[in-house]
Amino acid sequence: MPEVIPSAARKAAFALTVSLALLTTACTGQSGTGATDDASKDTTINFWHAWSAPNEVKAVRSLVAGFEKAHPNIHVNVVGNMTDDKINQALRSGGDRAPDVISSFTTNNVGKFCSSGALVDLGPFFRKSGIDPAKTFPKAMNEYTRFEGNRCAVPLLGDAYGLYYNKTAYRKAGITAPPKTWSQFETDARKLTIPQGDGYEQLGFMPDYHGWESTTEHYFAQFSPTYFAKDGTSDLAKDPAFEKGFRLQKRLVDELGGFRRLERFRATLGDEWGPKHPFHTGQVAMQLDGEWRLGMAEAAKPKFEIGVAPLPVPDDQAAQYGKGYITGTIAGIAATSHKQNAAWEFVKYVSTDTDAVVGFANDIHNVPSTLAALKSPKLKYDPRFKTFLDIAADPDSTTTPASVNGGQYLVTIQQFGYDYESGKVTDLKAGLRKTAAQIDTDIAQAK
Repeated sequence: MPEVIPSAARKAAFALTVSLALLTTACTGQSGTGATDDASKDTTINFWHAWSAPNEVKAVRSLVAGFEKAHPNIHVNVVGNMTDDKINQALRSGGDRAPDVISSFTTNNVGKFCSSGALVDLGPFFRKSGIDPAKTFPKAMNEYTRFEGNRCAVPLLGDAYGLYYNKTAYRKAGITAPPKTWSQFETDARKLTIPQGDGYEQLGFMPDYHGWESTTEHYFAQFSPTYFAKDGTSDLAKDPAFEKGFRLQKRLVDELGGFRRLERFRATLGDEWGPKHPFHTGQVAMQLDGEWRLGMAEAAKPKFEIGVAPLPVPDDQAAQYGKGYITGTIAGIAATSHKQNAAWEFVKYVSTDTDAVVGFANDIHNVPSTLAALKSPKLKYDPRFKTFLDIAADPDSTTTPASVNGGQYLVTIQQFGYDYESGKVTDLKAGLRKTAAQIDTDIAQAK
């Protein structure tokens, strides 16, 4: 059992450690970051990001303006609507017009960014600034910005996944509250399903992996799986969470009419991003989705009351109800940048300054990416949005880990999911072993 140190002694030890660290830095003049530019001098940095919608571009401008007001000597040249492919090309080529700071919508690429050395390790910068990422960012966000010990990114707003449900349909079906466990969810999905011909007047839930946000990683998050063992090999065939997740989804598919019937119905429904999304129209009564769906659904002026709740959890994990899948936007500093200290000032501001994070979250309507911002009284949101704030702050919430070949392992798992739900694969255990072997082969080839 570890020795319990009294709080006063811990504080004294911490103060001594900080004093020694400051003394060492003062004597040597070394920050440990390797950056040599003087961030106190007049300079301009380039910031490349992926946002493109008018309200998003306006929000980025406001965020940058706040930084430039706080750091009048550092000017930010903003380049928007940049894909990861374009960003990667620029990171490789470098030059005066290349980005000093980048932002990407894809957490899946963190492994590539870190392992390739395209983005600098931010660990020394955090230590130099006296910021502890583990105490600053929600647990899942803290995890998806690292790869093999290298923290080459920071979270810059996030996405949390939960359950949307049709309250009007609930009342008609005699359901009084959203389900907390998967068994309750199954029961409710059946009650809410009203067959009509070879389709449905109303479908309780679209379980298919092609069903918009009902992907394998979003389902499996509720089972808290371990994707990789300590030696880096796939845990897909060893962690029982995956088998449980696959069997749950397949059971839902079979109970709600079977794969072919569901797919025929899905083909008649509206797309994910338009006003005719089947949840908006009432054709599907429950929907697994991210925090952005609330605004989109309300804008479609539905003829029913919308409810929001966390996704259910396995019955044997009922105590963890409230967790969910977390992902989001990330930011980092280019290794080719000659202005890394100035770039860090910008990255530090946009990712750790509470008011900056809150203001950006209010403008973009995403989940704030610091623990302090999640609790800020300055947040403006629909009361139902708090569900996603709570999911983001929940230490049991999970994400998908970074990999050297990006999100290829997730694509492989999803493809297996298509084969299993459709009946193409019938031996689940053997299929999981085969899929795990494929993931290991792909990763070995990427190294």
